[in-house]
Amino acid sequence: MRFKRLKDLREDNDIFQKDVAKLLGISQQYYSEYENGKRTIPIQHLITLAKFYGTTIDYIVGLSDENSKLNNKKTS
Repeated sequence: MRFKRLKDLREDNDIFQKDVAKLLGISQQYYSEYENGKRTIPIQHLITLAKFYGTTIDYIVGLSDENSKLNNKKTS
């Protein structure tokens, strides 16, 4: 399964694949296979990515169109 939002989130934050791969403790090639749908993403990596991007796993995998990063504004 291809998760287009992984690439979109990464590019929106001006981050390279190698940087996300380092965060996850994997190679850039391995991470690229996540973005291209050639490899299944372990739940632990989804959790790490959701925390890193400030969004939900549901948003990353396409179950929700609500990106909490955009909708959770801090109030004073």
